[in-house]
Amino acid sequence: MDAAEGPLPQTRFVLKKSLELGLKPIVVINKIDRPDQRAEIVHDMVLDLFISLGATEEQCDFTCIYATARAGTCRLTMQDKDVDLQLLMEMILNNFPAPMVDLEAPFQMLVSNIQYSEYVGRIAVGRIRRGKVSKETPLILLKDAGVTFRGRATKIVAFQGLKQTELEEAEAGDIVGLAGFDEVFIGDTICFVDAPEALERISVDEPTLSMTFGVNTSPLAGTEGKFVTARHLKNRLEKELLSNLALRVDPGTGGESFVVSGRGELHLGILIETMRREGFELEVGKPRVIFKKVDGKTHEPYERLIIDVPTEGMGGVIERLGQRKAEMVNMTPFGDQTRLEFIIPSRCLLGFRTEFMTITRGAGALHHVFDGYAEMKGEGASRSRGVLWATDPGESNTYGLYAAQERGAMFIAPQVKVYVGMIVGEHSRENDLGVNITKAKQLTNMRASGTDEALILTPPRSLSLEQCLEYIEDDELVEVTPLNIRLRKKILDPTARKRSEKSAASKA
Repeated sequence: MDAAEGPLPQTRFVLKKSLELGLKPIVVINKIDRPDQRAEIVHDMVLDLFISLGATEEQCDFTCIYATARAGTCRLTMQDKDVDLQLLMEMILNNFPAPMVDLEAPFQMLVSNIQYSEYVGRIAVGRIRRGKVSKETPLILLKDAGVTFRGRATKIVAFQGLKQTELEEAEAGDIVGLAGFDEVFIGDTICFVDAPEALERISVDEPTLSMTFGVNTSPLAGTEGKFVTARHLKNRLEKELLSNLALRVDPGTGGESFVVSGRGELHLGILIETMRREGFELEVGKPRVIFKKVDGKTHEPYERLIIDVPTEGMGGVIERLGQRKAEMVNMTPFGDQTRLEFIIPSRCLLGFRTEFMTITRGAGALHHVFDGYAEMKGEGASRSRGVLWATDPGESNTYGLYAAQERGAMFIAPQVKVYVGMIVGEHSRENDLGVNITKAKQLTNMRASGTDEALILTPPRSLSLEQCLEYIEDDELVEVTPLNIRLRKKILDPTARKRSEKSAASKA
């Protein structure tokens, strides 16, 4: 725990899992050398967190130690003198009993993670509960609903940092990876064939967000990437499913798109960035949360949001989050900062990060994590401004951008290839507007006073992949290639787009 920041959403998430397993944690409050440290207040915040998560009396009576990890020192209380980290080591040895292992019992292991290798296939990762295993040991895989598979370990690996070391034999207490079962999944049990005893299953959390991945259909498609077809995209997503077990892939419309579901924006954003670096071209639609029906009512995912913001900027943040259906659950001032804690629908949080950085002028910090499903709160706020889209294909130039920047903030610089329907900026008003940023200045053999001054452009606003995914609306897409990330309208032709908007309006 940071002695100044205190518990963050990810702390709450991990602690909740630990308490549910009946564990009694040791609390280490680190960075007590910070000038803004408030270690004793953070200690009370941690206790409140334990109570709010339903910890038992024994778990709430946790052992606490104060440390400065960078200096390699710690102390039992803030009034004590610093000693080395041997104190922490002794505390761990005294509070946690040694694992009970039975090397003579039949082999048994619960699969807690999955890796994938192109050479040996799926690798089941877990801690051996009892017994020993070698490549000659006959094994059985116990799945849910009584399904079983027999086999042997074709490869046994141990983990040393980021490296893997192949073993001939492993025993109880070792964390290893076993290859040889293609049907293995998290929560399955691998054990000795003559002692098929399943352990209590663990489950993978269900996806909360989905996006549509499709083949790049822009006029610049195929010019920057190596893998551009639907077959390439399908094979890559199927390969990802072998190791990314929180991911779901369903067929989309038209055979050239796929609905990819994951555990939030970051989960899917990492996949998109990985594919981009591998040479894939694709277009991605607006993120959508996954709703559930509970007792006939629609439930949606909620996030626990913690914001650290300068006190003078607090009002604007609270106002904007109120418009996004957020409910404040805590407010804690510390120094010239204030910590605000909210529960907010996941769909209402989309797009807020960029807005938040504008409100706080980059001085705020934002953290959020999935909190659970609850009843839907109604429609949330959408983007308040329209976009500027290119009306002519070609290459952007200073003259065209100078005329367009009066209409709003630009996303691109001069000498960038554009096409009709590509989003090049944000309009200062609510509606979308077409601009010609490829228009060049007409040259004549006449000179006039006041017409040859230098054109000064405002620096363009650069959007990262995550910001682009948050920014787009339902009628827009993010075009992702190894060299560029572009925003575009879903329907590029302006006439066809107007016709589609009129048709949608008449149906509504």
